[in-house]
Amino acid sequence: MRTEKSDIEGLTILGGKAQPSKNLEAFPNRTPDRYYLVSLHTDEFTCLCPKTGQPDFATIHVDYVPDQKVVESKSFKLYLWSYRNEGAFHEHVVNLILDDLQKVLDAHWIRVTGIFNIRGGIGITVEAEHTKTPEAREQWMNRRPENAADRQ
Repeated sequence: MRTEKSDIEGLTILGGKAQPSKNLEAFPNRTPDRYYLVSLHTDEFTCLCPKTGQPDFATIHVDYVPDQKVVESKSFKLYLWSYRNEGAFHEHVVNLILDDLQKVLDAHWIRVTGIFNIRGGIGITVEAEHTKTPEAREQWMNRRPENAADRQ
């Protein structure tokens, strides 16, 4: 499979100016009949405590098995950047990321893990997932560590 010119026609962020944005973009999956894993990872995620306004730092892992679409990585980077000045509880932000990705991708299976830095002596890890196709989930859950801490 190769990338076709039509794959990039709907992408407006790639190659453009970098600004925080909630606009996630996707391109066609050229192998929708195959279950394969896409993993996205950043250790530069930041948001704000909704009460104090203090910054919270986290590592975000996204694992998903695409169906018809694959997320364009620059749009995902700018999407994560958009949380930098927003107040959000850790549990809420991880579930929002999951919901927004699933809305764009309609993935067979998707999991978002947020590993938030220790603050006040407590570290928080939040995992949220959505399964559309149980077979896709099973294929990757048997091969990947269950515990997000194992991936650090």
